[in-house]
Amino acid sequence: MFEGRVLRRRISSGLVSDARIVRNRQKIEAAVLNARAVKIIQQEHGSFADFVWSFVGNKPIDTPRDEHNPTPESDALLKALKTYNCKFVGTTICYASMQATGMVNGHAATCSSRTKSKTKRKIVSKTTI
Repeated sequence: MFEGRVLRRRISSGLVSDARIVRNRQKIEAAVLNARAVKIIQQEHGSFADFVWSFVGNKPIDTPRDEHNPTPESDALLKALKTYNCKFVGTTICYASMQATGMVNGHAATCSSRTKSKTKRKIVSKTTI
């Protein structure tokens, strides 16, 4: 379970000086805010996965591209995340996340990865938060 006040205490007690992590206070505080936002999203949508997958109609979209520019779907995801006050997130990171999780296949039409089997969304049972 996420404990924002524990992380807040660690921020004030030296987390910013920990050489093993990004030491930007704003980014650390954004991690706290974003985690809170994810909890709210989970409560409202059943799971964070249900929320993000809704932006691609709950199935992977195939968009062969030669450029890796953001899409209307990643723009929409960003806009929705901003309504939950998420910080340090942009449309490019949304698109990259969508690619990394199999929501979007943006490989060029000639890319060898297109011949590999396609990943289907794994349905995970929802747990109470």
